[in-house]
Amino acid sequence: HVQLVESGGGSVQAGGSLRLRCEASGYSDSCGCMGWFRLAPGKEREGVAAIVGDGTTTYADSVKGRFTISQDNDKKNLFLQMNSLEVDDTAMYFCAAGDRVVFGYWYERRRYNYWGQGTQVTVS
Repeated sequence: HVQLVESGGGSVQAGGSLRLRCEASGYSDSCGCMGWFRLAPGKEREGVAAIVGDGTTTYADSVKGRFTISQDNDKKNLFLQMNSLEVDDTAMYFCAAGDRVVFGYWYERRRYNYWGQGTQVTVS
């Protein structure tokens, strides 16, 4: 039984920082491919960042240079360090994991088998 649990969301002023964490249990795929998505009111769920099989990281253009995705060695925890937060970053953030994530198409939701419940990030 795979479970992904996000934490670390909250309310912050523009320019501030937050660090999200996703704790993965029961997930043993050798790929260890995981990513962060977000869902803002009135918008579709979009990819924020991902780590693919060889440890390569990739980001949406809107967060490049501000967000950093990382994973601990045993791939049980996924992190998203968010700096220089903007009002447009306000969204529910979801952790996802899957065995079909590839670098060129990491943002496709269908490639992720497992999803967390999300953690809210509000920037004002």
